[in-house]
Amino acid sequence: MIPRYSRAEMSEIWTEEQKLKVWLEIELLAIDALAELGKIPEADAREARRLAGFSLEEVKAQEEITKHDVAAFVDVVGSRIGTLARYLHLGMTSSDLLDTTFSLQLVRAAALILKDLDRLLAGLKTRALEHKYTPMIGRTHGIHAEPITFGLMLARFYEEFRRNRLRMESAREEVRVGKLSGAVGDYFHLDPRIEEYAMKKLGLKPAYGASQIISRDRYAYYFQTLALIASSIDHLTLQVRHLQRTEVLEAEEYFSPGQKGSSAMPHKRNPVLSENLSGLARLVRSYSQSALEDVPLWHERDISHSSVERIIGPDATILVDFMLNRLAGLIERLMVYPEKMEENLWLTRGLVFSEGVMLKLMEKGLARADAYALVQKSAMQTWSEKDLSFRQMLNEDGGIRKYLSEDEIKECFDLDRLQVKIDFIFSKIFEA
Repeated sequence: MIPRYSRAEMSEIWTEEQKLKVWLEIELLAIDALAELGKIPEADAREARRLAGFSLEEVKAQEEITKHDVAAFVDVVGSRIGTLARYLHLGMTSSDLLDTTFSLQLVRAAALILKDLDRLLAGLKTRALEHKYTPMIGRTHGIHAEPITFGLMLARFYEEFRRNRLRMESAREEVRVGKLSGAVGDYFHLDPRIEEYAMKKLGLKPAYGASQIISRDRYAYYFQTLALIASSIDHLTLQVRHLQRTEVLEAEEYFSPGQKGSSAMPHKRNPVLSENLSGLARLVRSYSQSALEDVPLWHERDISHSSVERIIGPDATILVDFMLNRLAGLIERLMVYPEKMEENLWLTRGLVFSEGVMLKLMEKGLARADAYALVQKSAMQTWSEKDLSFRQMLNEDGGIRKYLSEDEIKECFDLDRLQVKIDFIFSKIFEA
């Protein structure tokens, strides 16, 4: 059973309290590493860990004086551990804390987003298999094209979100790095083994080749991945919005008892969840642009990226977490109307089977251009003659009947042939 959405779990990653707890653990791991390397007594490291602590109020009050968040934090923790503060933040710079913590936050956020994707994928697979053979019209340019099934449409989105899951796994590994390499990344006042020790304990890898900061292309890749996920959400909800149009009404969002679609019009049932998700996707995509702007920084570092990341880190991950779970719930409860799908499929009185007729004529030896012209003539007449079906028009066309019998024409309108092809596609998507 995949757990349902809990916004608090994602939000907790980004709280100020949680951030400072990670800062403290990084500082203490660096002291532990000094003891492990024999540079300080093990008893001092144990005592520092016992005494170390902070309160959010203390840090905020000290920051009012220092005007520097990390310096304020170091001051507060240092006051707790007394003379052992000589080991605190030793040889380190602020970004050693900031970037290592940011990476850890993104890694933890990715774990929740991967769970969200699993829930959505499970829902898409269930509904795709449920409607594997439910025929509907495929549309290109918004115009009826050829028959597909509703299950096939959902299977395509399953495949798209499976790709997104792979991207998210890759992005998580891209940011699974931290640094304890000092003010310009050259370990000038640090033993590289301290970084290796601390990163291993944190479940990260050392960001070899860092400057004062971890290169921002890593984070840009992560936010680009979130933008792709958001765009896929937008892609799927756009289809729902079309399918719920009154003139189409092949599927619609669940409308709960007591729900109101409009303050003015009692009859309204609007695709509000889908529209909401389409709007939020625009916001997530804008964050990816901000992350790209953070990549080019001056020399070993400037601070222009910092203010951006304080916003886009929590906002983008919390949004995508919310969006995936809203979409999963939408798909799980989506109202599907197979009868309306079939009705719409035949709305053009069989014109959507025109390619099959053309191919059948080509089997008889006609050149493609000649076969196309013959079928198009009957198709255009069908658009005009509202009383006859396309199949009837073909049967009455002497140019067509010269090559095809009534039974051969009838074969071109057989929807059952689609099932074999659907079986093949599903075997590749769901059984691979």
